[in-house]
Amino acid sequence: MKRLTRRLTLTLALTATLAASAAALAVAADKDLIVFDWSGYEDPSFHPKYVEKNGDSPTFAFFGDEDEAFEKVRSGFKADLGHPCSQSVTKWREAGLLQPLDTSKITGWKDLNPGIMAMKDLATTSDGKAWFMPWDWGNTQVTYNSDKIDAKDVQSLKAFADPKFKGRVSIGDNVDDAYALASLAIGLKDWTKMTDDQFKQASDFLRQVHKNVRSYWADTTDIVQLLSGGEVDLAWAWNDATVQSVAAGVPIKSRKDTDEGISTWVCGYVLFKDAPDNIDKAYDYLNAVNDPETAKVLVKDWGYGQANAKGMAGVDQAILKEKGYDDVQKFVDKTLFQSPLPSDLKLKMIAEFEKIKAGY
Repeated sequence: MKRLTRRLTLTLALTATLAASAAALAVAADKDLIVFDWSGYEDPSFHPKYVEKNGDSPTFAFFGDEDEAFEKVRSGFKADLGHPCSQSVTKWREAGLLQPLDTSKITGWKDLNPGIMAMKDLATTSDGKAWFMPWDWGNTQVTYNSDKIDAKDVQSLKAFADPKFKGRVSIGDNVDDAYALASLAIGLKDWTKMTDDQFKQASDFLRQVHKNVRSYWADTTDIVQLLSGGEVDLAWAWNDATVQSVAAGVPIKSRKDTDEGISTWVCGYVLFKDAPDNIDKAYDYLNAVNDPETAKVLVKDWGYGQANAKGMAGVDQAILKEKGYDDVQKFVDKTLFQSPLPSDLKLKMIAEFEKIKAGY
C-alpha cells in the first residue's frame, strides 16, 4: 500500500538487527511519542493541533512497506502508533501487535465514513472492540502521459500487457497493488475469494505485464521521477503521483473509468500493544490527524480522501471535483477494495510476485 512519500526528509534503513534499537528513529522531535509511518506523513500540516498542544511534532520512524514494518515490530522495535493499510490490519492484530483503541478519547470517531467503518474486521471486530482508526484512503489507478498516450488506448487495464507499451510501463514493487491490478484485469472484484485457477490467471497476467515493465517503482518520489523524466508513459500508481506530476508541469493524467475499474485502499492508525511512551499523546495525535480541517490538506495537496466524512464535507466542491471525489459512488461498482486477504493466499502472492519480477 499505500503510501505518501512526497517530502522525503530522511531515508531510514532499518534492519532486523536494529529493530529493537532507538537508533531506528528517523525524525526526532517530541521524544514522548513515536509514530512508525510511511515517509512523507511526518508533514506538520497533517497534525498542527498536536504541535499546538505539545510544542513539537512526534518522533517519526519510517518503513517502506507493511510486511517490512510487521517484521520489525514483531522483532522488537518499539513505537506507539503505526500506520498500516486495510489489507494488513487483520495480520497485525492477529499477531498480537496491537491493543484496542479507546474510542471515547478520539474526537470525531462517530464522524468516520460509514462505508469504511462497515468493512468487516477492519476498524472494529465482532466483539465491538476498535483496533484501527481509518484516516487516509485513495486509489491505485491508470496513470499516463497524455502527450504520448491517447486515453482510448488505456480504456482497459489489459493495456499494461499490450506489447506496444513494451519498456514504457511501471507498476509498484508492491504485491498488494500488483495483484489488485491483476485481479481486476481478469474480472475479479473480491480478491478474498480468489480460486487457484484465478490466482494462476492473475499471475499469468502479471508475467505479461512484466515483459513491458521498464522499472518497478518503490514510492511516489520514484514513480513521479519516472513519469516526469519521460522514462515511462504508463503506470499503475497512487493518486498523488498524478497530483505531483501535474504540479511539476508534466502532462500526466489518471482515469477511474477503465472497463475493469480501479483499486481502493484505506490506511489509518493503530496503537501498538507495547506502546512504550505517553498514551495521552498518542490520542492527541489521533485527534490531530482526524481533525476535519486536515481533509483540506489531504485532498488538495495530496489527492487523497480523509476517512472523516465531516472533513470531506468541508472541502471545497471544486477541489473535490478536480481530485475525483465529488461523486464517489459512480466508480464504487468497479472498485476492488483492498480488504484483508487470507494469510495463505497473501503468502502465495508474495512468493509468486518475487518469481515474476525475477523473470520466472
